[in-house]
Amino acid sequence: MIYVWYIIYNFFLLPIMMLIGIIGIIFNKKIRLGFLGRFNTFRILDNYISSLNKNNAIVYWFHVSSHGEFLQTRPVLLGLKEVEPHVKIIVSFFSPSGFENVDDNLIDCKIYLPFDFPWLVRKALKKIKPKKLIFVAYDIWPNLIWSAKATDTPTVLFAAKFKKNTKKLIPLVRNFYQHVYSNFNSIYTITKNDDKKIRLILGKSNKMILRVLGNPRYDQVKNSQDQYSINHSKEIFNRNKSIILGSMHSEDKNCIINGLLDLLKHDDDFNIIWVPHEPTPSEINNVYDYFAHKGYTVELYSKIDNLEANDSKITIVDVIGELSKIYWEGKIAYIGGGFSTGIHNVMEPAIARLPVIFGPRYDNFQEAIELIDLGGGWSINNNKEFYKIVNKLLNNEEMLLKASKAATDVIHNNIGASTRVVRGIIRD
Repeated sequence: MIYVWYIIYNFFLLPIMMLIGIIGIIFNKKIRLGFLGRFNTFRILDNYISSLNKNNAIVYWFHVSSHGEFLQTRPVLLGLKEVEPHVKIIVSFFSPSGFENVDDNLIDCKIYLPFDFPWLVRKALKKIKPKKLIFVAYDIWPNLIWSAKATDTPTVLFAAKFKKNTKKLIPLVRNFYQHVYSNFNSIYTITKNDDKKIRLILGKSNKMILRVLGNPRYDQVKNSQDQYSINHSKEIFNRNKSIILGSMHSEDKNCIINGLLDLLKHDDDFNIIWVPHEPTPSEINNVYDYFAHKGYTVELYSKIDNLEANDSKITIVDVIGELSKIYWEGKIAYIGGGFSTGIHNVMEPAIARLPVIFGPRYDNFQEAIELIDLGGGWSINNNKEFYKIVNKLLNNEEMLLKASKAATDVIHNNIGASTRVVRGIIRD
């Protein structure tokens, strides 16, 4: 059956994906950047591999989809280099958001993942000769996996997770993925539910190593905040009465804007720090003009020297890369995406001791589920629910303290996954 799927994938599915990509480069800058960037992959590899051959180095090839998955991978890279200091790390990215924005000294060579044509991925495997090929989370490519199996290159998938109603369990789709996942040597899932799903996909005849090892992203969030929080963190009661609106989409604005206006109207100390998901000039101007026309003082984050001393009612964050630090300046966080594509990162506000509020599309995020279960997070469906929760938290210190502690506990309860993954990569 694998030969049938090989033919279907290579002669039907892959050409369709390539056609969509070619059309996409005309209309989408990110698609164009990633598509054209792949033509430099082998030039980058040739330059790097030529220096490796002299040293006969051991190479691990990690593949991640984007910037977010790299952050999930970073503590694993750090742990691997601590255990085996002389290994070399090649990281391939699918998305420009990773390749163009990640500059990390743990990476010895970064490339765009080659197009998933059999002859290209075999060429890459032949050049790199990795000790192991390691995939992260969900971005797996059939020809690369099948070619690794054919060349006896061990493969690992870690931080594997599956949506609650994953289509991979539909019989025909399941059969395809069974012939993909069964070629891994080891698969490490995040939760027991993920483990159950991969076992259902693989069937009873699988002989690979399956382990539940958790999510290394918790370790990354904890590690990145530790140094910052030593000198900058304040107790939740000593912070300004600010709500941090992280990664806001237009759908989030439409849902909670009236609640925000009511809070501003009834509490003179209340203020808003608004962080757009895409801080484009047009989006920033839209938010700025909206609140300015309502009569509120508005300031851009880039114009402020000290956020704590800023007395504007509305602060709009017009720069990238500051959100994780900004969370330490607030009392409550609202995370966007829950009314559209799915919520964004809830771990960063949680480690900053903030109660976290988000929209209804959170089912695929275990950390959000745990926040709700422990009392550190709330999912809202409308403006009324949003206002009620925020108002209670701002006016009930006991509730705020309990929620703050519960949010932080979610992170601390889950750290250690990166160590387990490193151990698995080395030993399995």
